[in-house]
Amino acid sequence: MVSDRAYYSDTIASFLSRDDLTVLGELTAASEFDVDLPQRDAWRQEVRVLRSALLAFNDGHVFLEFVVPRLGKRIDAVLLLHGRLIVLEFKVGARFFARADIDQVWDYALDLKNFHETSRDRSIWPGLVITGNSGRLAEGEERAEDKVAEPTLVSSDRLGEWLARVAGPRAEEAPAANEWQRGRYRPTPTIIEAATSLYRRHSVKEIARHDAGAKNLAQTSAAVARIIESSRDNGWKSICLVTGVPGAGKTLVGLDVATRFQDAESELHSVYLSGNGPLVAILSEALARDKVQQERRNGRTMRKGQARQAVQAFIQAVHHFRDEGLKDPLPPADHVAIFDEAQRAWNLAKTADFMQRKKGRPGFAQSEPDFLVSCLDRHPDWAVVVCLVGGGQEINTGEAGISEWLAVIQRSYPKWHVHLSSQLTDSEYNAGAAIAALRVRSNVCFDDDLHLAVSMRSFRAEHVSTFVKMVLDRELSDAATLYRQFARRFPVVMTRSVETARAWLRRQARGNERYGLVVSSQALRLKPHAIDVRAPVDPVNWFLNDREDVRSSYYLEDVATEFQVQGLELDWVGVVWDADLRYQDSGWQHHSFVGKRWQSIHKADRQLYLKNAYRVLLTRARQGMVIVVPEGTEQDPTRDPAFYDGTYSYLRSVGIEELGCP
Repeated sequence: MVSDRAYYSDTIASFLSRDDLTVLGELTAASEFDVDLPQRDAWRQEVRVLRSALLAFNDGHVFLEFVVPRLGKRIDAVLLLHGRLIVLEFKVGARFFARADIDQVWDYALDLKNFHETSRDRSIWPGLVITGNSGRLAEGEERAEDKVAEPTLVSSDRLGEWLARVAGPRAEEAPAANEWQRGRYRPTPTIIEAATSLYRRHSVKEIARHDAGAKNLAQTSAAVARIIESSRDNGWKSICLVTGVPGAGKTLVGLDVATRFQDAESELHSVYLSGNGPLVAILSEALARDKVQQERRNGRTMRKGQARQAVQAFIQAVHHFRDEGLKDPLPPADHVAIFDEAQRAWNLAKTADFMQRKKGRPGFAQSEPDFLVSCLDRHPDWAVVVCLVGGGQEINTGEAGISEWLAVIQRSYPKWHVHLSSQLTDSEYNAGAAIAALRVRSNVCFDDDLHLAVSMRSFRAEHVSTFVKMVLDRELSDAATLYRQFARRFPVVMTRSVETARAWLRRQARGNERYGLVVSSQALRLKPHAIDVRAPVDPVNWFLNDREDVRSSYYLEDVATEFQVQGLELDWVGVVWDADLRYQDSGWQHHSFVGKRWQSIHKADRQLYLKNAYRVLLTRARQGMVIVVPEGTEQDPTRDPAFYDGTYSYLRSVGIEELGCP
């Protein structure tokens, strides 16, 4: 039988009574793609292996080709046996167990555990089955607290033997099969997974959580879409500011709107723009790689260059859009421009300096927000600018912040309609004066749906970003209380040893869960720990390449800074804290390393950039984090223990657990 989740779903008794052709016919009929001969033969062998392995079971349920929405894949087989969930990946003809295949079946089990509501409290046993060898059985152990066992490696002739051991008589209370498969799937995809899924024309509803505790991303996306459509229908020009805490899904909203209006022939066609160069490069490469793989699966060939060219129509660096506006005085092709991380757009001084040095345009008199809005204002009929903004996210000199967008609209575009998140008045957005000036206008409205209040990145603990804010704002008591609430679900630990941190990260990660080390761009005295922040790092290789590539984050050799990781995430993060931001009795002390010594930072804006850099670093983890504050040494005046001890003591006072030696 076909189910909502699987190509084939049946009781074990019924499955055993059906012949191969009947089961194969149902699998083929349910497939979204043409079924070629190799796939049909693989299914036939899987069915025969399962039929033999399940002869000893009188009850239970079997699902074949079970969908995993977040990963965009299907599990070969899921078995409900005596209350246990058995997740099987078959490698037909394989003689050996490949590392990538082991990680694949582990990923499937973890995905069910983390995001499938009716799997959350179940023991889950992943198994990798090879058919090209015999007599093989290496049983995985159930060591983790979440009851997801390590993958079992088994040859097809011993599959029945292993199933009998795992699912002994009534191992757990068995759920009803229909109830289990209909359990809500509430994924929290990484931004790379989300972008890939959206680019395949899935909607945000399919890949985002829908629980009442979090703002529904689809709700915010729909609010933005309504603003775009009403502006078109009424001939208005509008600006819309969407806010959210770190990891809340602002980028996902922007990508969803861009894909919703992706038809190049439509007047609603939208372009997604970002000033975050690493984010654009990583997403573009990920989408291109996925497109090539999708074409290959469908029996077609596509060069990566062709795929990259198609992706450029979907996601662009904001500077390319700006440069095109400089060259061509006509309205841009798009009526809708979505600017991600809009708070990072350049102020007037930095824009004018760039225009003079790089473009040969002395006396340029517009900030980047002013010029970008002016490009859309060239349209004679209607236009929409969507700004996705994060509070406390400015991390570089010359970034204008949110207030500049509002000041530009107030100063130069009185007829534009203004749609603002109701949370823009919060102090971390630093836009109070600009909002006060706008309130006198009749075409300004505030909308609760334009704010995303809950981090979706840390799916184990939604309030990690709030905790980080409290720590950096020295709200010690509140931070300690909040930490105790999520510490078991989202481990945050500390150590004074980089090697201890590396070992911890490797132990935590399962399957293809990604981990890496991040540091402040001002962390220049970590060289004794084999961390050179000035060594060039390719963020594409660091974020996308597998654990076999020395350039990837998995190797824990190259480190990424706030500039490379902003807007992105890892499952497990190691933050190595240098003496650039130090805690003393009087509060945070800000320093930069110049020449051969640390120098105090006195300018308020540079102090803010440094604090925000650590805010970015401390909010990158999805599942857990280790913070390293080195001990320093009295033999090196640039690494005096006094530079580090205050920070370590302060963070420990929050209650963060200290790791022992590896």
